[in-house]
Amino acid sequence: MLSPESLEAYRRMTNSERLKLTLQMIDENLPYLYRGTPEQVRRRIERINRENEERNRLMLTAIARTRKKDE
Repeated sequence: MLSPESLEAYRRMTNSERLKLTLQMIDENLPYLYRGTPEQVRRRIERINRENEERNRLMLTAIARTRKKDE
């Protein structure tokens, strides 16, 4: 969990500053994604994809729920 100070600092950032920070973190961490045996890399990527699909499903469910309320 981030400290309240860190959260406030992120809130004060512009969209471009947040994007720059995100891209920097991706660049720094990408080599670790492919480290290990082919089996480890495959499992790691599968887990990431499952987590992304679940997150997307939850967001789409929430969007659909809010649209139903508006009707």
